[in-house]
Amino acid sequence: MSLINFPDPEWANDDGLLAFGGNLEPDTLLSAYASGIFPWSVNPITWWSPDPRAIFEIAEFRLSRRMTRLYRKGRFSFSIDERFADVMKGCARSAPGRETTWISPEFISAYTRLHELGHAHSVEAYIDGELVGGVYGVAIGAFFAGESMYSAVSNASTMALMFLFEHLRKCNFELFDSQVITPHTARLGAVNIDRPLYLSRLKKAIEKDCSFCCKKNPSEL
Repeated sequence: MSLINFPDPEWANDDGLLAFGGNLEPDTLLSAYASGIFPWSVNPITWWSPDPRAIFEIAEFRLSRRMTRLYRKGRFSFSIDERFADVMKGCARSAPGRETTWISPEFISAYTRLHELGHAHSVEAYIDGELVGGVYGVAIGAFFAGESMYSAVSNASTMALMFLFEHLRKCNFELFDSQVITPHTARLGAVNIDRPLYLSRLKKAIEKDCSFCCKKNPSEL
């Protein structure tokens, strides 16, 4: 168990900032996510619980017709949990419109440890065997906290996200956390819900007996 006692998420300020300090040890991170809290920086470590909270409705996630055609066309291939650290490093790299990210070497080390323990997962997207994008996050019960995604070629992260949602539906996940809404995630269908509703749904999801590794390939289910 985490030795850190987090404040009540309702104590967060208007921006969602809740606390400073602590550590990024696995038990601390899992305790935070299970409480509706996540870290967003180091030096100092900051902990957040925004209100409203952005989520994707797993059962309702759909791409546009154009993106669905691209997904079904087979240009991209996918894997799960094969290149976790590389996906995180891809998410940490600067890109047009995203010159810096919170994904520091400390974050990569901490979440790679979570991955090794079976709590953090990635989806990788490839073209002709070359890694071109991906998405990663944390799973507890039937809850998945989407942390970040990246594309080295156009639409790779969207394709990886679609593959991830197909997998989560097959594995009976109930809640996908997107933290704060952005123009990109809004276009993909993310919505805001208030913190009390989020915390209620989170409690139900993390208590469900559910495994991210139910099957690695949705086509096998």
